[in-house]
Amino acid sequence: MLAERDSLFRRLHELRSEHRDLDTVIARLEDSRHDQLQLQRLKKRKLKLKDEISWLESRLVPDIIA
Repeated sequence: MLAERDSLFRRLHELRSEHRDLDTVIARLEDSRHDQLQLQRLKKRKLKLKDEISWLESRLVPDIIA
């Protein structure tokens, strides 16, 4: 259980890092008006990462029954 939790935290860290990196790349591409298709793909990847991050965060937060 502890090893799985550590693995999830590592994966979460990797996803957050990639998400931040994509922010930077997307901002640069938007400023320079490069390939719109490439920009669209990066934004789609960023949204997918956001969904994965949310899913992992929900797995790491314990369920509290009120």
